[in-house]
Parts: sequence; structure tokens; C-alpha cells
Amino acid sequence: MNAERPAILDVHDVTVAYGRQPVLWDVDWTLREPALVAIVGPNGAGKSTFLKAILGLVPLLTGHIRIFGEPVQRVRRRLAFVPQRESVDWDFPATVFDVVLMGTYGRLGWFRRPGRAERDLAQQCLERLGLGGLEKRQIGELSGGQQQRVFLARALAQQADLYLMDEPLAGVDAATERIVWELLRELRDQGRTLLVVHHDLRTVPDQFEQVVLLNTRIIASGPTHEVFTPENLSKTYGGRLVILEEAGRLVSQQHSTGP
Repeated sequence: MNAERPAILDVHDVTVAYGRQPVLWDVDWTLREPALVAIVGPNGAGKSTFLKAILGLVPLLTGHIRIFGEPVQRVRRRLAFVPQRESVDWDFPATVFDVVLMGTYGRLGWFRRPGRAERDLAQQCLERLGLGGLEKRQIGELSGGQQQRVFLARALAQQADLYLMDEPLAGVDAATERIVWELLRELRDQGRTLLVVHHDLRTVPDQFEQVVLLNTRIIASGPTHEVFTPENLSKTYGGRLVILEEAGRLVSQQHSTGP
């Protein structure tokens, strides 16, 4: 590792509150090497807010965040964001192709319009996500899985170095789930970094290299095989989820068999 290279992400002493209610409290986390990272925690733990803080979409009460050694404003073109599907206005009068083409805008500047190269890239991203033939459909006419793939295609068109995805696998069909996992692994293998808010604890050990266990504070973070333990999960969820027993059993099996 090059000691002179800045960290991909450096979160220092970050606190975020909505009104008087802290959502993130004194969060410190540094990621130095590209990885596929799961952000895991209970509902209301601040996972989505954590992504928004990194993107500069919510004000920080304390602390600072550096991405590739810079404030987010200086590196925004190197970032891509996939929001929760529930947060999108699906009645917006845009076609599938329009939405994916928006992913190319960041590199064009204020006065250039998308040309042949950008349109070809958008089409390639649509095909990669299995959306060929739907280019002219209004986004609200699609199934939930197709809608999720549209926003993944838009993020892919951004050709980013850091991807932030808020539950990209929530409520999708089996075909979309398979395509999403393939895309995540493909981007990771290309040396990109992906922070993925993820709710299915059973798939974390097999799919993610790193994990952040978050419940307002960071409970634990690091390589999945070290951090994703029954003890840390219990601290994160407070024993509230029945699924913890099953997740704990899976983790114990993984630890006993080794990597």
C-alpha cells in the first residue's frame, strides 16, 4: 500500500442530528483500499444518513469527511449514488433512456449536451442491466426490479470511483437480485469502491469483504470475517431481531470452517 496515497474515505468525529435528535454520533471510519463494503444495522440506525453525510447532502454538527483526500465538492464527479427506490418520484415525466443518460452529465460541464459517445454509453449500461427494449418507457411504468436497475444503470454510466448504494437489493425479484450481485462484483474487480446499505444479514459473509456495523455509532468495522460475529451483531441490534439467531449460526459455521 502506498503510504502517500490519501484514504478513499476518511470520516472523522462526525455527528448529524435531525432537530435535537442525533442520528449519527461521533462517527470515525477510514477506508484505505477499494472494497465491497456492507453498511449494516437496524432500522433508524442512521445508515441512509451516513451515505447522505458522505455525499454532502446533510449538514454535519461536528467533524469532517474527506474523499480521496478532498472535500466532497471537489470530487463529486468521482461519486455515484443509488437512492432507495421509495425515495424516487416515479411519476416524473422521464423515459428509461433519459434517466440513464443523466449519469453522463457530470463529465460534460455546464454548456455541453450529451453527444453520440454519451448516448452510446447510456445504451451500453442499459443493456448491461438487462433493460434493452425499454428505453422509451416512462420510469413509473416499470416493475420494481426494473426501476432499481434503471438507477443502477445511471450510476454505472457515471463511471465513478466510489459508489454509494442505499438498499439496492430491497424488494427486488430474483432476476434483478442476480444482476445486481454480478454488477457489484464486477465493479469491485475493476478496483472501484462500493458502500452498500444492506439488510439481508444472511448474505453478508459470502458477498462483502468489509462490513460496518452501525447503530447511531459505529459498533465495529473491518474485514467481514473478523467483524461480522454474533457478539458484534448482538451489540448492533440489541438482540431485537429473530434473524440474529440464524445469522449467528451462519457466522459460527463460517468461522469453524475457515475462509
